[in-house]
Amino acid sequence: MIYEIVILAMIAAFLGLRLYSVLGQRAEHEEESITQKYDPGSNQAGQPAQPQTAAPAAQPRVVELEGVMPAVERGVREIADADRSFDLPAFVEGSKGAYEMVLEAFWTGDRETLRELCDDDVYEGFTAAIDAREEAGQTLDNKLIRIEESRVHSASLDHRMARISMLFVADIAAVTRDKDGNVVAGSLDDAIESRDIWTFSRNVSARDPNWVLDETDEG
Repeated sequence: MIYEIVILAMIAAFLGLRLYSVLGQRAEHEEESITQKYDPGSNQAGQPAQPQTAAPAAQPRVVELEGVMPAVERGVREIADADRSFDLPAFVEGSKGAYEMVLEAFWTGDRETLRELCDDDVYEGFTAAIDAREEAGQTLDNKLIRIEESRVHSASLDHRMARISMLFVADIAAVTRDKDGNVVAGSLDDAIESRDIWTFSRNVSARDPNWVLDETDEG
């Protein structure tokens, strides 16, 4: 009797081990599969997933407004938003260079340079003055001494056309000579202050990055 009980106990233990070997391994395998499927730290191949880096948020456009009057800030910002390549300090420096080049071209009668830097109306106004001067046999012997001040006077965006007016305060020595070279007006020894408001324009949709002078006025 005792012998039979021992035999039955051994059989039960053997069956228990077999049952564990099947169900236990299956349960462990299923647990591992579930972990691989849902674990956010693993990818589908069971390898550690690379950390996901959030895309950087779009940064607002920073516009340098030093020296710009509050009344014209809105226009400058609108132009900068429409033209992502627009840089105000670079524009101001470029406008000063254009101011010098246009004055020099006008004084020497350089129509080609004026054609490149001015729109049709301004170009025609300059060339008409040059023609009249040449017909009178006169020449200009002017010299830009210095630009005392240059700042944005106004700025606007009309549809896709940007317009920025610059105030230039400059000292200019002006001399007019006749056909024989005699001074008929002005003096190189006495510079006079000139205040000009020049307006530059550009279509912000155009590929050409250059601005042109489209209006001149006294400041």
